[in-house]
Order: sequence, then C-alpha cells, then structure tokens
Amino acid sequence: MAAATLSSVLRRNSFLPLFETRRLGDLLFFSSSVDHAAAVGVTISPDPNFMVEYLVNSCGFSPSEAAKFSKPLAHLRSTEKPDAVVNFMRSQGFDGAGIRKVIFRNPSRLCVNVEKNLAPKFQFLRDLGLSESDIVDAILKSDAILRLDVHRSFVPKLEMWESLLGSRELVLKNLKKTGWFFLSSIEKTLHPNLKFLTDECGIPEERVFLVLRSQPQLITNKPKSLRALVARADELGVPRQSRMFLWTLNILQRVSKESFEAKVEFMRRFGWSESEFSSVVRKAPTFLGISLDMMRRKMEFLINVVGYTPSFIASQPTILLYSLQKRVIPRFRVTEMLKLKGLWTGQCKFPYILTLSDTKFLEKFVLPHKENVPELLDILRVEGVCKGK
Repeated sequence: MAAATLSSVLRRNSFLPLFETRRLGDLLFFSSSVDHAAAVGVTISPDPNFMVEYLVNSCGFSPSEAAKFSKPLAHLRSTEKPDAVVNFMRSQGFDGAGIRKVIFRNPSRLCVNVEKNLAPKFQFLRDLGLSESDIVDAILKSDAILRLDVHRSFVPKLEMWESLLGSRELVLKNLKKTGWFFLSSIEKTLHPNLKFLTDECGIPEERVFLVLRSQPQLITNKPKSLRALVARADELGVPRQSRMFLWTLNILQRVSKESFEAKVEFMRRFGWSESEFSSVVRKAPTFLGISLDMMRRKMEFLINVVGYTPSFIASQPTILLYSLQKRVIPRFRVTEMLKLKGLWTGQCKFPYILTLSDTKFLEKFVLPHKENVPELLDILRVEGVCKGK
C-alpha cells in the first residue's frame, strides 16, 4: 500500500480494522488458571525482606542482585502478584533468563495485575499476527512496550506507523527488530519531527517515507536531537535536497561527536584534509560506521598493497565500504594473478571490479580462465568467497 501523504497521516483518527469486530471483553479475556495456581502456594510473610529470598529462590538472582531489585517491592506482603506474573511469563514462552531480564529492567513489573495489565497486551500482540517467540523477542529487546495501554497508546501508535511505513508487515518487522521505536510520543515527537523534516528542511514527503520504511528510528529522536543532527549534516555540506541527506542523518545519530572527531583525526594521519573527509561523508555516509581498526586495515592495504594514494581513496570512498577479507583482498589477488599470466586486459579499473556481484565477478574474471589458471578458484576458496565452483 502506497505511503499516505503527511497531512493525511496527521489527520487520521480512525480505529484499526483489527478492533472493529473484536469486543472489548474478548480482548480482556484471559482463559488461564495462572492466578488460581499461584494463589494455592502463596507465601505471606511479615518480614519486609522476604522478597529477597523470593527473587533468589524463584527467579534465580544472586543475593546481592535480589537485595537491589527487592527495594521497589518492599510494600509487598505476599508472593501472590509476583507468582502470578512469573507464572504468566513462563506460560508465554519466557525462560528463566528472559524473566530475569524483564525484572532487571523494571522490578515493579512483579506488582502488576496479570489479567488487567499483562494479558490484554499479550493478546493484542498475538492479534497483530506476532508469534509467541516474536513477542518474547520484542519484549526482551524493549520491555517498555509493556507500559503502553492497549487502547490509549498501542492502537493510535499502530495506526500512525502503519500509515507511515505503508503496511502492517513493515510495522511488525520493525517491532520485532527494535521494539523501542514504537514508544515515541505521537504528539511530542513524531508529528514535530515529520513537520520539521518536510516543512523546514524542505525534504519531499515521499523521500521521508521511503527512508522511514527501513530506518523508522530516525523520527523517534527528540525534536531537539533531530535538529542537532541536521545542523551536523549542514556543517558537513550535505545539501538538504540531496537523496543522501536523510541517510546521513541516520548514520550521524549513531555516531557521537567524540567518535566523529576521533575519526577525523585518525584519517588526518593518513593524509586526508578535513575537506576530503567531509567529501567522503557526503558521498558515502556509512563510512562513519566503520571501526577505526577496520579503517586502518583497509587504508593500509589500499595504500601499501594496491598502491592507491590517500587522495585517490578519498575520491572513490565506496571502496572503503566493501569487506576487506571477502571482497577487496581476494579480488585484488585474482587480478594480480591474471596480470602475472598475461591475461589481464586492464580495461576494468579495480574500483569498478569491486562493485560487481560475486556471480558477475566469477563470470567475467574467473570462470573463463579456470582451465588455464585453476589457482583463481583456489584463491577464492581460501578466502571463503566461493564453494565448489
């Protein structure tokens, strides 16, 4: 389904079809004997520290961890609610480690009412089409989704994201991958950020929606933080109308100013000027995500072995984005072997060769010579690039 225009996204208040035929009673129904079973073995204790023992014996925490996590539970005088929560989590597919992780993040979760709080949320996630393992994975990535009220928060957020991303499938895919993106306030974060990008930055709505489909977290930044990212991109000279602008913002949000400056200084040691560094970021912003150690290895190989100058590398920055071990080194060794055997025409430049898919590279440079130069296949097999060719 095509992405809606921003104005229609901001206006939509219709209820999701998911809930048009489902009665509220159905959503809140929880056919389980968990609470009853828990009540049978309830521990009632006048000792205010009894929850420490409970967290150790029932949840597997160490005594020191239990002492820390029991503080928000000091008001409890029985294990009825904690038992109900733990038993419910187990019934939903959480193992001991998963339950400990949820408690570690928010011990007060053990105080909630299962039937009124947890059960409707799990039912809602199942109704969306998430499997038991999907739900467990999503909550372990960001258990804050358990804070959301089904009707006041879940429904409008789902409707908003479905409109932005174009399909429920993409919403669920991102929910499973990074559940926290779903938590941002529509009024305080999503709406202001969308309007800022389209109205103030002048970025076409279609381009914003296209990027959001794969990187929805871009508009979940606090509005102040998003403006700071835009300012950083402006300083690098990335035109706001460039198709790379939003991708640059997406990369910059993962790279602190300290890390950025460290990389600038690091590349200066290889002879890059600040203008060359900025040029590289404009052309290939994902360059910023490469670790310093990997960048050192790539630069040293390209300079000392391939023979490129730092300035040439800066002019062809995409060569830094390919895997050193699985693409750059084996393909360079293949071309060197062809030169040694007098079979290299030299018509194709190495940066172009790096852009070829594995299949195309084999078809053009390896398979035509496999009888006369069987070593070519050996080179690729050693590097794990091809198997059984």
